[in-house]
Amino acid sequence: MFRGFYTAASGMISQQRRQDMLTNNLANANTPGYKADQASLRAFPQMLLSRLGETNIAGNSVPTKKQVGTLATAVYMQEMTPKFRQGDIQETGNRLDVALLQGAVPTDEETGAQGSLFFTVRNEAGELRMTRNGNFSLDANGNLVTSNGDFVLDTNGNPIQVDSTDFTMDTNGFIPQANAQVNVALVENPNLLEKEGNGLFRLENEEALVAANGNPEVSYQLKQGFVERSNVDVEQTMVEMLNAYRTFEANQKVLQAYDRTMEKSSNEIGRLG
Repeated sequence: MFRGFYTAASGMISQQRRQDMLTNNLANANTPGYKADQASLRAFPQMLLSRLGETNIAGNSVPTKKQVGTLATAVYMQEMTPKFRQGDIQETGNRLDVALLQGAVPTDEETGAQGSLFFTVRNEAGELRMTRNGNFSLDANGNLVTSNGDFVLDTNGNPIQVDSTDFTMDTNGFIPQANAQVNVALVENPNLLEKEGNGLFRLENEEALVAANGNPEVSYQLKQGFVERSNVDVEQTMVEMLNAYRTFEANQKVLQAYDRTMEKSSNEIGRLG
């Protein structure tokens, strides 16, 4: 079997997965607070191939192993990680929309990753989640909720009840009508977050959350009547999609060439024998 057959096939698979990721980014270009994914491609470790056989020694069959060589099977998409760069701020005039403008945040000393700020919400199962999507609404009880019904939490970890859209919020997130302040949390290493869909992020270790409210190392502003747009660069994404397609096509042609070579070998060489 030709070694390049595996190399070309793995290249096609990795580019197909990258294309799927880019397509999802492009589909969410208008989703408030969406954070675009980026792919990490890695080379497979080289594998040492050996051929097993038998040899006859003094009338006895003895297993043998002969080294054939190494095989590198190209690349694979190791992981997708979100880019937490802030998106553009768009004015909507809707009092239920809130944009989180991130200012100064500390950098993780161990990883060098810059921290990121999030709204904290709680789902129906009572689980804590983070989001940058400030496109809020009201539930039947007048609670401030996300577009998929999760409660927006205050600094005490409770839902915020505003009763109607006729409320005001200052730049620190304080709502006089509810006597509550919107909680903003700092994730010092956002690479630990896992995407969960609907603009939500999950953190396995909730102790890694740091309060941003009143934190002297953090600065931010909340703007009522605005939303943060996605940070998807549409033009760049389309260029990367074309690049992924061309790379997939190149690997496909290599695969077809190997297939024709194998077919010719099995048919023509067989007839010569």
